[in-house]
Amino acid sequence: MAKTTLIPPHGADELKILLLEGAACEAELKRAETLPKVMMSSREVGDLIMLGIGGFTPLEGFMGKADWKGVCVDMKMTNGIFWPIPITLSAEQNVADGIAIGSDVALVNSEDNEIMATMTVNEKYTIDKEFECQQVFTTTDSEHPGVKMVMGQKAVNLGGPVKVLSESTFPTEFKGLYQRPAESRAMFAEKGWKTIAALQLRNPMHRSHEYLAKIALEVGDGLYIHQLIGGLKPGDIPADVRVKCIQALVDNYFIADRVIQGGYPLDMRYAGPREALLHAVFRQNFGCTHLIVGRDHAGVGEYYGPFDAQEIFYKLWDGALILQPLPIDWTFWCFKCNGMASMKTCPHTEKGDRLFLSGTMLRSLLSEGKVDEIPAEFSRPEVLEILKDYYAGLTEKVEVKVHGYATGEGKK
Repeated sequence: MAKTTLIPPHGADELKILLLEGAACEAELKRAETLPKVMMSSREVGDLIMLGIGGFTPLEGFMGKADWKGVCVDMKMTNGIFWPIPITLSAEQNVADGIAIGSDVALVNSEDNEIMATMTVNEKYTIDKEFECQQVFTTTDSEHPGVKMVMGQKAVNLGGPVKVLSESTFPTEFKGLYQRPAESRAMFAEKGWKTIAALQLRNPMHRSHEYLAKIALEVGDGLYIHQLIGGLKPGDIPADVRVKCIQALVDNYFIADRVIQGGYPLDMRYAGPREALLHAVFRQNFGCTHLIVGRDHAGVGEYYGPFDAQEIFYKLWDGALILQPLPIDWTFWCFKCNGMASMKTCPHTEKGDRLFLSGTMLRSLLSEGKVDEIPAEFSRPEVLEILKDYYAGLTEKVEVKVHGYATGEGKK
């Protein structure tokens, strides 16, 4: 078996795994059934699972007020460790009033009433939600899906360590794709990879994604296509369809031994630069040394500049993060080059030379039934066929807003 020394987890020598298994899990679940219940949102469930599997190493639970404020303002917890986005749990006022400091509660998935964890409540506190939104999302606009998520939180935050009892439906619903950090690390070690680039995906891979991935493979040992399988916003393509598209692309256009696919259970926050940093933190925990950061990473609409998510990495203090970004310029299809190119490689700038590729634009055309208007250069034919079938089967149309960055018109 090939051995290699992998990058250490973030802020720790080993993964902080809070998920109980076997007899310990059964005993804690039995105890949890007797405890007061706190209902969790979809986002909180995803965060809890990441705490459980070590994806949020070195966190031991949901943040207290001092860590919440430090993360909002300085991206730093009270222990000095870098963290870019608050990981918090909220409860209704009447529920929080009935919980004594130092007591235990059961955390319950509000979607299916499954008990997923126990938590020792060390703190109860309120927050200025608009302050968090301004710090994390740089906006308080209620149209921003991340702002809407925070403003919809319950009245009181609860902070304290957790014991995780379940990974919800992810291991069964996404069997073979959903992975724990220990599993991805074991695969990287087995292959003897030293440099691993993570490709963040919430959309099917179109030609720009493919180009970014192949640039990473030219300079590294392996590629980890790590896609979100938690909650998205209306109009985004569901995970099962995305998985089929990516698999078709990997099967036909990549060397299989240099690519691993994985899935993680978070909901998108659409926090742009801050979310890019969160992506970097947990990709380091999954064993990656680099994160591909392209145009408008984790953005939505025009709330962020096209390369804000790249620039924020260079504003961190020394030692904040070991994983490094792999920043790649604006990419497009060049008709004169007759292939994919970027601003750093292509000299052709006349009108009509370049076709800017965008998953948002592709979704818009497909949702409006404008299949014949989709340029062949947007996506590989195998992927396009899967997407055509998906959109043809939709009974309700969802409007997909196309902003300037998706067309190249917002280009600086």
